[in-house]
Amino acid sequence: MLKGKNALVTGSTSGIGLAIARTLAKAGANVTLNGLGDPAETEKLRRTFESEFRVEAAFSPADMTKPAEIAAMIAEAEKRFGSLDILVNNAGIQHVAPIDEFPPERWDAVIAINLSSAFHATRAAVPGMKKRKWGRIINIASAHGLVASAQKVAYVAAKHGIVGVTKSVAVELANDGITCNAICPGWVLTALVQKQIETRAKTSGKSVKEEEIGLLAEKQPMHEFTTPESIAELALFLCGDAARTITGASYTIDGGWTAA
Repeated sequence: MLKGKNALVTGSTSGIGLAIARTLAKAGANVTLNGLGDPAETEKLRRTFESEFRVEAAFSPADMTKPAEIAAMIAEAEKRFGSLDILVNNAGIQHVAPIDEFPPERWDAVIAINLSSAFHATRAAVPGMKKRKWGRIINIASAHGLVASAQKVAYVAAKHGIVGVTKSVAVELANDGITCNAICPGWVLTALVQKQIETRAKTSGKSVKEEEIGLLAEKQPMHEFTTPESIAELALFLCGDAARTITGASYTIDGGWTAA
């Protein structure tokens, strides 16, 4: 489906980003991975992509808080593969605290990584996409890009911002062969969330399964986690020909969170 296309996924050494990168590679796209980690481990991951999917893979350690490094990463991907056709802005961090106790430096970090990095990457990638009259930009937002929760002011602000960026980019590039869409997941079972559930179970004396359902029920009518792989399949669909007129959309994949 994507043979001959070249993709870059930020924050792709684990979780949602890794699942998306794997799915795009499985569909035939060459992939540039990005993230933090031990150089030996990231090189092992890169080689795994090449051997498992028979595509070319690169790795960039670009810091998503530094615009110059982001621009250099995009330029390097275009130089290595000849083009950058698919950009997935996935990198993100979280910090939870009441507004009056929220550290300003954590606000700055969350906004930089979750929102500003997507602007810098998109800004650098668009000229090449416009020249080739083809591009897919996918922003990983959140249910928190559409609704709010307490004690997550920076994350909610950033994800609402990502939805706004998505709409603006889509409108501006509507006739350049480029689409831009957002994916808004609800609860995703990551290692961090699993640890949270286990801590709740120890505190309450309930089973892990009971606390899992309790956590989900706080936000979602559906008591089931979304998987990174499901999000990746949605991203793949948005890269395909059937989605060529879908742009500016925010796809919820949240167990009914934003419907309730």
